[in-house]
Amino acid sequence: MIPELPFPLEGKRVFVAGHRGMVGSALLRRLAREGCETLTISREHVDLRNQAAVDRWFNEARPEVVFLAAARVGGIHANDSRPGEFLYDNLAIAANVVEAAHKCRVEKLLFLGSSCIYPRLAPQPMPESALLSGPLEPTNEWYAIAKIAGLKLCQAYRRQYGCDFVSVMPTNLYGPNDNFDLESGHVLAALLAKTDAALKEGRKIVEIWGSGRPRREFLYVDDLADAAVFLMKTWSEEEPINIGAGSDLTILELARLIADIVGFKGRFAFDPSKPDGTPQKLLDVSKLSALGWRPRIGLDEGTRQTYDWYRTQQMASS
Repeated sequence: MIPELPFPLEGKRVFVAGHRGMVGSALLRRLAREGCETLTISREHVDLRNQAAVDRWFNEARPEVVFLAAARVGGIHANDSRPGEFLYDNLAIAANVVEAAHKCRVEKLLFLGSSCIYPRLAPQPMPESALLSGPLEPTNEWYAIAKIAGLKLCQAYRRQYGCDFVSVMPTNLYGPNDNFDLESGHVLAALLAKTDAALKEGRKIVEIWGSGRPRREFLYVDDLADAAVFLMKTWSEEEPINIGAGSDLTILELARLIADIVGFKGRFAFDPSKPDGTPQKLLDVSKLSALGWRPRIGLDEGTRQTYDWYRTQQMASS
């Protein structure tokens, strides 16, 4: 049976799937304030793509609450060049964890999707109702299809079994523990790393994929974690709910912001032969705002904190 709201986390055994990633690690930081016991597993011990292994762990650990943040993630290049991995791995992770949570009678599960589930030319800002209303962006459709399947799986288990499984759709995220790899990372982290490298090497030009015109929304990952915990306690609906910052900017404007933070005085050279991806990705966050949640960390402050974290990691590894 679906429990009444609010749903308390205090005293509960809370499993964070994907705790080593950017989102999972932020969830652990936020859950430290909830008075719950957090459970984690490493992929070396349990491969979430293996149903039998996942079932064994759930039967032994008996989590009461699950945040499903584990996923194979990456930017346009990674999605476009490794479609099999992005589709299979994310399908398997979602299916195995959701099924195990059902069989072990987990009280509540929150599935973290992605704003890329919405059609390439969805109305802006993108409401939750835009889901499946048009074609996906080709450069990330493999990841998007897996995330849509995970969302639909949660809906199906609610309908058939009465499971309190909910789905949230975050916008583009950034922050500590992001992937700063130039080939597989997301745009903000990769651009930070690329601009920092140009500054250190004395180069005057930083090359960027695409035209610089696409508009993107960015949310600091600790704000996302706060919203996810808030919704775990206050949201119990079949329909997904968006989590975003409520504003966007162009990639060119992002590059200029990063240049200012890094101290790069050169220029950016855009390569229009490379894909831009979706023209605009701004989420409609009216549902979340109506519940009373707002982000606290703006893009300028969050990017500075992310750059400070990145430099600290660089110094520690040198």
